[in-house]
Amino acid sequence: MERDGLRFVTVKSSFLKGRGDISLYVPEAAREKGKLPLVILLHGVYGSHWAWSHKGNAHITARQMIEQGEIAPCVIAMPSDGLSGDGTAYLPHQGQNFESWIVQDVPKAAALAAGCISEHSAVFIAGLSMGGFGAMRLGCKYQNKFRGVSAHSAITNLNQLAELVEEPLTSYNSPDVQWRVLDVMKGGSQFMPPLRFDCGLADPLLEANRELHRQLDLRGIHHIYEEFEGGHDWLYWETHLRDTLRFFSKLF
Repeated sequence: MERDGLRFVTVKSSFLKGRGDISLYVPEAAREKGKLPLVILLHGVYGSHWAWSHKGNAHITARQMIEQGEIAPCVIAMPSDGLSGDGTAYLPHQGQNFESWIVQDVPKAAALAAGCISEHSAVFIAGLSMGGFGAMRLGCKYQNKFRGVSAHSAITNLNQLAELVEEPLTSYNSPDVQWRVLDVMKGGSQFMPPLRFDCGLADPLLEANRELHRQLDLRGIHHIYEEFEGGHDWLYWETHLRDTLRFFSKLF
């Protein structure tokens, strides 16, 4: 099924032990440009694969920017996080591997469904709130997989999920999971992909994002950090998705 360049894809994933959903934006330019880069957008708590398109108009924003020549054409994959509880944080837990679903299955499914990307296409990852945590953590953990990372209003420490989800944080425990984004970055700072993140001045996560910025500066880890007017809401994320797409387009 396709509408406004938006395709809805369902695949069976061994990592999810069931089906996973992806909303996929494929630009008209795909027919002319051949193998395009892939941008993966991760949603926040309570969301699903429809969140970025239905609430954030991500496909419309991308189409406008491509048509206006503001960014180069790209395919955008907006996957579900796996739909366990209020949010999976894109971690392996509860007998399912929501991390590998994003890193391994989503690019393969996008390549099959879009037809204009391949296993050699550049892959970028971004997200909001819980998805910002996922994007920064996965982007820095799998440095050979992703060419760029961006986050909006990011959770920077898994403890911040406590106020958002009903499930106890103990259910997110996994032997190799680092709860702070900073700890993942410290482990491979020399080889990290280009990174940017931003936060709204009225966002309750502002101080946590500022602290991550300070710690990265102290450690000499290159990144771009920006603050804008706005809060923890879709108006902010829809507006500043443009910053993410511009940042990635320079890296295409």
